[in-house]
Amino acid sequence: MPLQNRVTPLGDIIATPHRGMFTGNRGIIHDPATKTLLNKRWSTPAWITCLCEFRGWRRPVMARRSWTELFFLDEATAFAAGHRPCFFCRRDDAKRFRAAWERGNAVTGISAKAMDAALHRERLDRGTKRLHALPVLLAELPDGAMVQQGERSFLVVQGRALLWSAAGYVADTRELTEPMLLTPPSTLRALSAGYRPVLHPSASG
Repeated sequence: MPLQNRVTPLGDIIATPHRGMFTGNRGIIHDPATKTLLNKRWSTPAWITCLCEFRGWRRPVMARRSWTELFFLDEATAFAAGHRPCFFCRRDDAKRFRAAWERGNAVTGISAKAMDAALHRERLDRGTKRLHALPVLLAELPDGAMVQQGERSFLVVQGRALLWSAAGYVADTRELTEPMLLTPPSTLRALSAGYRPVLHPSASG
């Protein structure tokens, strides 16, 4: 049985055999004896996105009382859930993200801690995922933004919406009449300012 460690765009953590392109964490939220999640879904405001392979290091998943290994379909999914790039294993990406964040949010000298605090306010509403009104028309959102309508999540690429699943994205011809923004607004502004998230290959098909 797959472990419950795959993150959806809504930030929920589910069990699925599909691993995804990135790992990451929100602190320690599992019991290593049973490899199951605790009741809490985060233990730190630093929600990060990491490489699945780095310097040849191998981590047994959920096997020790260290950070809980979570997995994401792609970087757009991680962003939608409220994560940011890791400054350790993804230092260059994290620096590019911070620079785009500063341009998009009209700030300078932003620290990782300050970004985490801003994201924490934007991603949660009393412990559940916070949705936001679209600041522009859906077709005008930057590539990599994600929206929600009902129980379905969508990735925006070149002005069109692709339906998210744990296995990848698929085209969907149904019109989105009342989509809400999943990607935190400050991250959305970083995307608009030029940061290009890594997307799952199915996003280009």
